[in-house]
Amino acid sequence: MEKKENKPKNMSILQLREGVKADFEIINKCLVIKLMEELDHHNALTIREQSDKLISGKNIKDIIFDFTGSDFMDSSGIGVIMGRYKKVIFTGGKVAVTGVNQGVDRIFRLSGLYKIIHKFDTIEEAVKEFNS
Repeated sequence: MEKKENKPKNMSILQLREGVKADFEIINKCLVIKLMEELDHHNALTIREQSDKLISGKNIKDIIFDFTGSDFMDSSGIGVIMGRYKKVIFTGGKVAVTGVNQGVDRIFRLSGLYKIIHKFDTIEEAVKEFNS
């Protein structure tokens, strides 16, 4: 008889929590950060570190945070966005968000972030605007 392995039922969730919770893509000097979980204190550090490596190493001009896979953001998330904004604004870069739901949109409005970042419905719209 074959011996069964006792694997935790939430193994894939545990692995996600240990790694980066976002996909990173570069399109024409624009870093697209596709969030796969909430942008909160649990994952802000790993997203910040990974994005900073790409910003400095790949000559990134603009940044797009895609919230399609995320439905929550806390003050740590605001800090991640503000910090990346400060990194690109001095070189003429811009920051945008896409795929924002009602809850996250409310946080952006209340925090005043929409005064300095742009909101688009899709990544394609943001990339097109940034490259024009």
